[in-house]
Amino acid sequence: DFFFPPASAAAHWSYDVAIVGGGIVGLASARELLQRHPKLTYVVLEKENELAFHQSGHNSGVIHSGIYYTPGSLKAKLCVRGANLSYDYCDKKGIPYKKCGKLIVAVEQEEIPRLKVLYERGLQNNVKDLKLIDKKGIQEREPYCRGLMAVDSPNTGIVDWRRVALSYAKDFCDAGGTVQTQFEVTDFHMAKESPEGSKDGLKYPITIVSSKGTEVRCSYVLTCGGLYSDRLSEKSGCSRVPRIVPFRGDYLVLKPEKHYLVKGNIYPVPDPRFPFLGVHFTPRIDGSMWLGPNAVLALRREGYNLFDFKMDEFIDAVSFNGLQKLVLANLVFGLTETYRGLFISAQVKQLQRYIPEITVNDVIRGPSGVRAQALNPDGSLVDDFVFDGGFGAIGSRVLHVRNAPSPAATSSLAIGEMIADEAEKKFTF
Repeated sequence: DFFFPPASAAAHWSYDVAIVGGGIVGLASARELLQRHPKLTYVVLEKENELAFHQSGHNSGVIHSGIYYTPGSLKAKLCVRGANLSYDYCDKKGIPYKKCGKLIVAVEQEEIPRLKVLYERGLQNNVKDLKLIDKKGIQEREPYCRGLMAVDSPNTGIVDWRRVALSYAKDFCDAGGTVQTQFEVTDFHMAKESPEGSKDGLKYPITIVSSKGTEVRCSYVLTCGGLYSDRLSEKSGCSRVPRIVPFRGDYLVLKPEKHYLVKGNIYPVPDPRFPFLGVHFTPRIDGSMWLGPNAVLALRREGYNLFDFKMDEFIDAVSFNGLQKLVLANLVFGLTETYRGLFISAQVKQLQRYIPEITVNDVIRGPSGVRAQALNPDGSLVDDFVFDGGFGAIGSRVLHVRNAPSPAATSSLAIGEMIADEAEKKFTF
């Protein structure tokens, strides 16, 4: 890990560009902007003690190949390009990864037509080396997996995304960028006067204030706030919509003596009736095997444990009509997911559809992650980018990334390129 100094309460800085949020998207974007405009000064502001602490450090670790997304969509293009860039980047930096492949498995006859549609999507999205395999092919790839047909995606891999994000941060700092941790942004506003002792006048007209009262002055602000992206946007007068609603996914971990049961990623065929994917088998770069996750409403935005609760965030989520509509439309699904989160046996029952030999005694409770799901007031999930700025003078100097669509880690370098493009359109560097 790299050490980045905390913000000092006495210090006062000025930069051309401030990037709020030290997750993988913020770091990829900061790195890209600095590479394009190396003469400018940059700072990344992160509220935690360390970088890549939330979604970037609590994800499945998969390098996705881009099968699921609508052909021609931004998600599809970014994922396929992002995966290629990620493999190249890891090769260049010596970051270990493994192309362990993925099978998307149909276990029921009614899933086969949907599986074939996925296969066609993957071909249209230019996913490398994709093929349809039969029962025998499944057994050859995954001897303990039952299934009628599968999409075989050998270009799917695994990596430690937090390590990748920290490497982006090192690139950024090595090229002259600054990172400040423990800087929780509570406000930004247009400055009324130039900093004391400054000869530049109002060259840095935006003041960013931290929860400790520390201030940073800058010309432009880019926010990549993940689970708090909507809250950050509101600070410059943006609409509250789309709203971020946190969904927690709880994993089980397969005991080491049972690792022989699974070789690579095994995924279900998505059911279009439900908003989330369903349980899958995910090998990790550290040699462990994660099983799951479920998908339940988190009771706080950064609540990784079952009983983590924050009253104002919970009330904010459940009072939002978009979440109410989503819950009503998926009530049975939601209750089932909650039940699976509470009872390991219910989770294992889902896993046994693919690997019948797995039993409750073969697993233990594992880690959890929280996903920042952007929601519209009609209850629909926001699948695409949402950029925003706000109103008045500050609006022309701020770019908020309200939603960076999943899979953001896989797509991070491609997303960084796109965000830099947006920043160049909006700001006069």
